[in-house]
Amino acid sequence: MEPSRTRRRGAELEDAILQAAADELTESGFAALTMDKVAARAGTNKNALYRRWPNRLALGVAAYQRLTRSVPVPDTGNLRDDALALLRGANRHWSSPLGAILRELIAAAGGASELLGQLQDPAEDAAAPWLTILERAVERGEVSPAALHSRVATVAIVLLRNEFMVRGVPTAPDEVLVEIVDEVYLPLVRSK
Repeated sequence: MEPSRTRRRGAELEDAILQAAADELTESGFAALTMDKVAARAGTNKNALYRRWPNRLALGVAAYQRLTRSVPVPDTGNLRDDALALLRGANRHWSSPLGAILRELIAAAGGASELLGQLQDPAEDAAAPWLTILERAVERGEVSPAALHSRVATVAIVLLRNEFMVRGVPTAPDEVLVEIVDEVYLPLVRSK
């Protein structure tokens, strides 16, 4: 006699669904992600998915969040090197297979601001690491406290995202990253 299988519920079922969706995303990308495939892989039915996520985009965003990890904030001792380190790390991410999934999700989200907001680093606000390096620069006397504004802090990462999302580059060359930091970011934060 076969032992009866316990029906998963709650957090256990949600975890299985998110893992199945994350596996589908990494294997096939967002374009091939379907509720049917995720349900089959998770060993459940589509209704269980739709009770938690209204559509495949919302599920894709949740699965992407599961795949991302928080990155330590660099502390090199000067703002320029910290900014370059953050930008280079972001460039590696956006250039990776996981970054390709992120670009697909952003394109699919269109103007859905609630989903776009969820595509930030799940562990922290997108501005947080940039504000951290600026706070350290203020403490060292490199910039004025007036530079501590989230829109100012994130200018460099926004310009990098523009390279990928608007210009369609597969990776930004290092000279572009240096140009963003030296020609735009540092003059901006130092003028505050």
